[in-house]
Amino acid sequence: MDGIRIRSVHEDDWDAIVALEARAYAAGGLSEGREALRSRHDASPGTCFVLEHRGRFGGYLLALPYPLFRCPDLSRAEAAIAMDADATNMHAHDLVIAEELRGRGLAHRLLRHLEDLARAGGYRTVSLVAVRGSHVVWTPLGYRVRPEIGVPASYGSEAVYMAMPLSPDRTGAPPTHTTDPHLGSPFRAEVG
Repeated sequence: MDGIRIRSVHEDDWDAIVALEARAYAAGGLSEGREALRSRHDASPGTCFVLEHRGRFGGYLLALPYPLFRCPDLSRAEAAIAMDADATNMHAHDLVIAEELRGRGLAHRLLRHLEDLARAGGYRTVSLVAVRGSHVVWTPLGYRVRPEIGVPASYGSEAVYMAMPLSPDRTGAPPTHTTDPHLGSPFRAEVG
């Protein structure tokens, strides 16, 4: 698909981000609202992105360094103290694609962009919380459900924590092994 550009979040993107997030999550009680969304961005603006399609807003990804096996609580804004400057895990907190662009692989494209950035930054893993059954989308990309890791109740009853080790260089295939003993053998994000 041509006409796609991934760029950093600009100040004038926030109305579109908040509106898209509300459409994606409010009906299920998972919407965070502007303050919490901005707090995730403010914690790590270099790892938050907007997807443009032919010059128009087409979706976003908010990510931040976060300790492995932990995730932000949707019911609270991010506190500066929660950030770990030495974190080796990048957490893909929220990824939503505009309704008219769904089903074109753009969520995957945004996530791979983040993985490449994390790999270049020396991160060893990428994690996310899959909500409303979306783990089936992330599993083929190399993310593995970690059922032993609890997530805050604010994510809903179907939410599962997922993580993926990052290999030193991406070949496009999911990793087949990991050197991180916390992830074991080969081991909020939602499609749309």
